[in-house]
Amino acid sequence: MPLFRVSGGRGAEKSGRQKIKKMKWRDGSRRTDDEGSVQSLTRLCLLSLVDNMKEVWVKDYAEKYLDQYFFRHIMGPFNSLPGDLVEELIFLLCSRKKLSRAGLHLLLVPQLKSLLLDKCPGLLTSSLCVHIAARCQGLWNLDLSGAQQLPSKVLSKTLCSVPALRSLSLAGTPCDECVIRTIFLHCRLLRHLDVSRCHFLAPAALLSLVGRALCSSSACPSSTLFCSTSATEPSTSSCTLEHSSPTTSESLPPLPLSRILALDIGFGEEEEDSVTVAAYLLLSLPSLKELAIEGLAQACSLIEHRDFSKTVEFTEREKFPRLIEVWRKEKHRQDSERMTERHERAVAEDEEHKDEEEEEIMWEEYSQENDRDENREERPSCSLIQAQGEVSSSFSDECLVLHLKDVKGITCDFLDSLCHLCPDIYNISVNIVDPEDTSRRSQCSVLAAGLQTWSGQLQSLSLLYPGLLDDLLPALHVTGSSLLSLSLEGVKNINIALLEVMHACPKLHELLIFAESPTIPQTNVMEQQDDNPQLPNLRTLTINFSHNPIQKRPDFLWRSFANALCCLLMGSPLLEKVSLVSLPCPLDRILNYVLQEGFFNIFPVVNFQGLSNSHLKRLQHINLTRTDVMMGTVNNLMRNCKRLKFVNLSHCWEICQSDLQYCTKFRNVEVVYV
Repeated sequence: MPLFRVSGGRGAEKSGRQKIKKMKWRDGSRRTDDEGSVQSLTRLCLLSLVDNMKEVWVKDYAEKYLDQYFFRHIMGPFNSLPGDLVEELIFLLCSRKKLSRAGLHLLLVPQLKSLLLDKCPGLLTSSLCVHIAARCQGLWNLDLSGAQQLPSKVLSKTLCSVPALRSLSLAGTPCDECVIRTIFLHCRLLRHLDVSRCHFLAPAALLSLVGRALCSSSACPSSTLFCSTSATEPSTSSCTLEHSSPTTSESLPPLPLSRILALDIGFGEEEEDSVTVAAYLLLSLPSLKELAIEGLAQACSLIEHRDFSKTVEFTEREKFPRLIEVWRKEKHRQDSERMTERHERAVAEDEEHKDEEEEEIMWEEYSQENDRDENREERPSCSLIQAQGEVSSSFSDECLVLHLKDVKGITCDFLDSLCHLCPDIYNISVNIVDPEDTSRRSQCSVLAAGLQTWSGQLQSLSLLYPGLLDDLLPALHVTGSSLLSLSLEGVKNINIALLEVMHACPKLHELLIFAESPTIPQTNVMEQQDDNPQLPNLRTLTINFSHNPIQKRPDFLWRSFANALCCLLMGSPLLEKVSLVSLPCPLDRILNYVLQEGFFNIFPVVNFQGLSNSHLKRLQHINLTRTDVMMGTVNNLMRNCKRLKFVNLSHCWEICQSDLQYCTKFRNVEVVYV
């Protein structure tokens, strides 16, 4: 007889199994990843490590060894894990703000290929950089952004030990000329470099990346950096400077950089140097595809018109080759490539012509066929002679072409030069900040004409424009058919033009609008529309208004904007991230309308029939800061959106602290309230 008997017979046993199965499914349904599907066993194990990192995995090391000893290598619990799992574990710890100094010591294993610490810059110290240099010498990707406490010498010493780097981010660090020179000498495989917001880095220091600039800084006087780290006495590791001839760096070719981000560097004392430096980088790095630096558009104009006389003072001061010489070398390289391509094309065409002649000769007599073959081999091809004759005469007239595909921070003043030199651009960021309103509108016309060059190929467009959104519509109609990402910052009066933006850009995956708060009530009411603009591929929506403390309640007369917002929320079934901050319209009524699928016709101006019924089903993150949303609407939102993970209700005046107790039953949703 069994020790335990199930009462109720086989029927009760079957129902019990169904109940257990149902309970397991409910438990598993709560453990979903960012895409909403059930998580893998590997990820669940990593999440368990994250939850128990402090109490279990690093407790003994933190209490006994952290500050008492220095270990060049640690045979800890994570040494046997593959590098990609350790990288994911570090990412999860950083994103959940659970990464500690002791935990990072244990996770610095030799198999790491990527180390991204931009989300926890406070952990980055000089001693930790010594650990990175000693243990992670095979890194391909290193991100130390925001580590303002790291001295320049520590950065140089660390970079000497990671020669395999392909991507490096030092944004917001004390990076200077010595660090750049160290990168050139020791990181010979580097392709991506981000030194934005490095205020100790002068624009001229970037010329060390091309290998022919001389260090002019007193801290790094014409020397080559050689870093040595002692294995037995790591505390005495130092970065020594050994003098060498200037030809040491000149003999090395430029780095294979394809991406340089260097916005907001230096202290602004040498702003004119940025134009010359940008020109040198464009002409000296042929593999460069993305460049972000002040003066980029002016540099393109300088190269196009060959106005190199303005750079003589800079070249004499920095002891760098004249820009005209660099231009001639790049022009000669491009001409040689074109000549080779045309020669190969001519040879291919000649071979095709020979094949056609041979087919005709097959029907002639054998004796005549052999004679013609011998004569044809001795006589050079007519097409090849013609191609070689055209090459020498045409190359001198062809302009130099830059292969940039991504540019940021340019203005409309020299946009035409950028259009002529860079025909392959697919991502561009333009600033239109002229104080005069009439001048801004004229620049919008120039912008529309310039963007015509990349019509049909532009994928991402970012515009900074402190004016009416209506002024930007011509530019959006030119490029909107191919845009996947659109960012508009500083615009005004978006209530009417928002629907036009949706019509002009039907393929958007990302729409970011940072608008100015309205100063006067809006009374515009749209006419009835028969068609509903939809963005079926939209995944990220951000419409944030600047905070206006005078107007805390929304203006219900923003009827047209409310209609457009309803179209966005109801016509974008793939939405995952939504941010709606300080809206000047009743957001609570809009969300109720969307969640109840238009049960109450509170916005009769636009006909919403035919829109998708899967409203916000994929929503994961939503920000509702400074809106009139109520707690009942938030609860309804969390019930309907099964994948929701994060809700920001900061400064929502219709919600109080006591209302948050109703959110406790939604355990998977993180609610922020200030």
